[in-house]
Amino acid sequence: MRHRWLVLIGLWSLLCLAPLAVADERLHYPATPTNDGTSGELVVHGALDLVYARTLFEAFHARHPDIALTYRNLDTLSLHQRFLAHPDEVDVLMSSAMPWQYRLANDGHARSLASPEAEAWPAWARWRHELFAFTFEPIVMVVRRELIERFGRPDSHAELLALLERHPDAMRGRVVTYDPEHSGAGYAYAIQESRLTPRYWDLVAAFGATQTALATTTGDMLEGLDEGRYWLGYNLLGSYAQAVADAHPALEVVVPDDYALVTQRLALISHQSPHPDNARRFMNFLLGESGQRVIAEATPLGAMHPALNGPGTVTALQATHGEALRPVSLGPELLATLDDLKRQALLERWKREFTRANATPP
Repeated sequence: MRHRWLVLIGLWSLLCLAPLAVADERLHYPATPTNDGTSGELVVHGALDLVYARTLFEAFHARHPDIALTYRNLDTLSLHQRFLAHPDEVDVLMSSAMPWQYRLANDGHARSLASPEAEAWPAWARWRHELFAFTFEPIVMVVRRELIERFGRPDSHAELLALLERHPDAMRGRVVTYDPEHSGAGYAYAIQESRLTPRYWDLVAAFGATQTALATTTGDMLEGLDEGRYWLGYNLLGSYAQAVADAHPALEVVVPDDYALVTQRLALISHQSPHPDNARRFMNFLLGESGQRVIAEATPLGAMHPALNGPGTVTALQATHGEALRPVSLGPELLATLDDLKRQALLERWKREFTRANATPP
């Protein structure tokens, strides 16, 4: 129990100090040559914090000790820019920036993976045989005990909207969510929600009327919730939120029961991979039952292998939340989030709805 507590405290510190990753954090596992003296290399770049990545790469290296493995942890923008500048320095690229990963694959930067693991992967979680979702992470609300004791727990978007509209004075300044103009994740969630339901814009207006605080990271929101500055956080990354809430009894994670977006981390093999055979070995491990079991048991990221059904798996989440879970589709619609005109139009409407209460004459 003490070990689990220390792990969670370490994760909390990491989220507060560097929720999107500190530039050029690294893991390196040197090779142990085989009996004939041969060894190999593997270079992976990702936007996956070391607290999660370490157990995954340790498990892979234990299976392939003859491969010298280097992992670089970068924020999503640096990861994408570095890959475009040097696509031949990396074997595998992993990122939660789904539109950028899709664009790379669509533009021919990904190798095809032909293997039993790739063939068995759910069709909805891959694009061709080049881009694979390997985690399943709901977007959630986090509420404090004070809110639950006073107004009850909002279990859906409709209940949240009703709460904000009925108690605007009590909730003023007590809510926090992403700033879609300055957060890539916030913008991605906004465009997905606006497609799901027209009531989303009523919720944005209610946020504005209650002077909701705007943040750029899940870590910032969790910090404010833990300190009691906010009673409710909206659209937090569930994997991070659950790990922190487990260590803080005042916080509770809510997966909305009407709909919950699900984001996924996507992996691809670089078309110019310097070590393509080892890249295929790693991808098969990542998609295989062994690698997915590490994700399920040692991280809160959500494993997707169809043979796994215990805690920390997509099967368990679907059994609990059913059709409310709405994974972001892997397809051309992801490119719309990168269109400058569409982005400008959505942000203009978001600002208009958010400031609607101030613009309406008394």
